[in-house]
Amino acid sequence: MLLNWTVMILYNYFSAVFVGPGYVPLGWTPEKSQDCMYLQYCKVCQSYKAPRSHHCRKCNRCVMKMDHHCPWINNCCGYQNHASFTLFLLLAPLGCIHASFIFVMTMYTQLYNRISFGWSSVKIDMSAAKRDPRPIIPFGLSAFAASLFALGLALGTTIAVGMLFIIQMKVILTNKTSIESWIEEKAKDRIRYYQTGETFIFPYDMGSKWKNFKQVFTWSGIPEGDGLDWPVRDGCHQYSLTIEQLKQKADKRVRSVRYRAVEDYSGVCCPVTKGVEIFFTTPCTEEPRIALSKGDLILATRGLKHWMYGEKILDSAADGGIRERGWFPRKCVEKCQYDSETDQPVDGEKKNR
Repeated sequence: MLLNWTVMILYNYFSAVFVGPGYVPLGWTPEKSQDCMYLQYCKVCQSYKAPRSHHCRKCNRCVMKMDHHCPWINNCCGYQNHASFTLFLLLAPLGCIHASFIFVMTMYTQLYNRISFGWSSVKIDMSAAKRDPRPIIPFGLSAFAASLFALGLALGTTIAVGMLFIIQMKVILTNKTSIESWIEEKAKDRIRYYQTGETFIFPYDMGSKWKNFKQVFTWSGIPEGDGLDWPVRDGCHQYSLTIEQLKQKADKRVRSVRYRAVEDYSGVCCPVTKGVEIFFTTPCTEEPRIALSKGDLILATRGLKHWMYGEKILDSAADGGIRERGWFPRKCVEKCQYDSETDQPVDGEKKNR
């Protein structure tokens, strides 16, 4: 049984690695040209972003139904490998629980046969068993230490990977991804902030956990659909989610604040020369840092106490300019007095996440 766990774990792991998430074809456009107004355009892939797709900076491609980029599989979790990745998250803890049981019972039986109870002390003789004949595999001090270390690894893997499996199942049963859950939360924040009175309904929830489950897990192992067109619930538009993304992107531009760099910043993760507080409060995220030179213009969209996140304007030709996004120290910039975007505080300062 332990070998079966191992085979299934490795099969699903390598399936998630080598099958990949599935990418939006380069140069993709919707069948109806008028639908382009509902979609974002990716300058890197030279194509429109299909519904539920997002551009991954690590893979440098637009990923279909992207959930996240996983460093452990060195790939994205998306449309084609979501089932394999989730099965790996399920089987790995089950296999580790089985292995933990074996380790615990092995150490218990071996130690039990080596314990001597005296009037005033308990002694453990690891050289040989007291009651049973010598085992086929000698169990000495080194074997005990190795078993104890392996037990710790198995229990740690069970807890860590098991929590990831629970998180994945929560989003799968609502037919969402981790990114789409975040988009839905931001939609509620946007509606509450502006008090528009509108209601955002997630369009891909089929209303049944079983139907949502079958969107990812199939008997053939091939997910339903083609990764570009998705069934939506009654009353929702095919591009309801992408329309909400465009609204959030426009709102982000409106509430951004223009800053000018007053100090150089090399773009390192933990800058030593910028102070102790900045060094120890660096954002714990995979998002990049951007290097700054004195005089650079940045549109800040959110911020922490000592750090800010924004887009460096490389081409000042209005919105069509190319921008580089990332974190930078707050002390390296100052707010422009001629801020053309808005005169309000950075949204991240008011709604820290």
